[in-house]
Amino acid sequence: MTRPIETRHQAAKTVFAPAGQTHVFTFWSELTQNQKEQLLDDLERIDVEQLPHWRQLVAGAGPERIASDKIEPATVISRSSISEDIIDHGRSILAAGKVAALTVAGGQGTRLGFDGPKGAFPISPVKRKTLFQLFAEAILATERRYETRIPWYVMTSPSNDEQTQAFFSERRFFGLSPHRVRFFQQGVMPSFDPAGRILLEEKHRVALSPDGHGGTLLAMAKTGTLADMTARGIEHISYFQVDNPLVTCLDPLFIGLHAQRNADMSSKAVPKADDLECVGNFVVKNGRPAIIEYSNLLDEFAHARNEDGTRKFDAANIAIHILSRRFVERLTADRTAFALPWHLAKKKVPHVDLDTGERVDPAEPNALKLESFIFDALPLADHSVLLETSRADEFSPVKNMTGIDSVETSRRDQNRRAAQWLETAGLAIPRDEQDEPKGMFEISPLAALDAVHLKERLGSESVRLPEAEKDFYLGD
Repeated sequence: MTRPIETRHQAAKTVFAPAGQTHVFTFWSELTQNQKEQLLDDLERIDVEQLPHWRQLVAGAGPERIASDKIEPATVISRSSISEDIIDHGRSILAAGKVAALTVAGGQGTRLGFDGPKGAFPISPVKRKTLFQLFAEAILATERRYETRIPWYVMTSPSNDEQTQAFFSERRFFGLSPHRVRFFQQGVMPSFDPAGRILLEEKHRVALSPDGHGGTLLAMAKTGTLADMTARGIEHISYFQVDNPLVTCLDPLFIGLHAQRNADMSSKAVPKADDLECVGNFVVKNGRPAIIEYSNLLDEFAHARNEDGTRKFDAANIAIHILSRRFVERLTADRTAFALPWHLAKKKVPHVDLDTGERVDPAEPNALKLESFIFDALPLADHSVLLETSRADEFSPVKNMTGIDSVETSRRDQNRRAAQWLETAGLAIPRDEQDEPKGMFEISPLAALDAVHLKERLGSESVRLPEAEKDFYLGD
């Protein structure tokens, strides 16, 4: 039964007043009934028990720096060193239906000039397939290849959940069974001013934002996602973020290595593009695996060299992990006590001036946001694996409309990979003076999941290549 609004109001005041946040009710008397309900809905999403702790974090905000005597380079395993037995082990795990795909997809496409969930952005070079469609086709192709069933868990946010589910429904789940696709929402966090006060986005709305990809773990427990995995017999969770169309969603080599080492959490890494690349750095910190963000890595480490001149800290995080379901269950067994470390970020957050009631659109960062990162679970793992992979094969994120990690660079990299796969299969690809493929090439995951798979499938089949400057698409 729905509680009366005044009962909810009094309950909220009782918990927000001791936390020094009574200002959230500044405009209560001006609000309509519906607006009061919206404000209370926002406030009830906030973990009020954590408010004093969050306020302390905000008040003491400052850059985190890592002492020079506490970290060492991480040990990275090369793909070429993995035996065929381990790959076969991964294939058998996939065939047994013990692996789930999990995509973190809480973002909007705003920075791409796109009105909708980022996963609905059309990104492939020829067919302009969306990110969600590319992942769905990869999952469906893996099901067919290993004669198995793979559940797909998609973590949304309150701001895009409804749109995301509608997008999947309108497209008939891209050929996947709707019963094997499950959506769940991540948590939210309020934005704070420098004094630690919660900002109001409107007189009746709190300035809320997703709690970071570290919130995935707790959200899985709270929403019943973990219980659903247990019921389906899932033992391993293949985790990736929505902005990387090159990701191998379900990699038998990675899965086999993770399982063979009895790892709690495993990760993929690529060599850094340069010393100061804006990526997390895999390290060993105080004897435990960890990731240090580029902004927190001391310059002496960023530029450090081995005796042979190679970069000492050279393992870049690309946000591809495998987690043991039991590991996540262990971490989240006490949902009230579990929390990964919070990271602070200064952002420009539009808000309502409490004195005038007018909207303020700041020109400079005015607020502090707290978010957690899933890689902070690494030090909690009893066993972990770090596997090196190829940037050209598996990492080209879409974060911006132009420039670095953009729509343009991602389509370029997808095109390069498709052309390379075709060449591996024995086909001649037209190239220009800069050795770039002439025209645009695209291979559907339904046609092949990797270069070797493509070569096996083509066999003696005749494939017509395009003339220069023409598009080429290889479907199922």
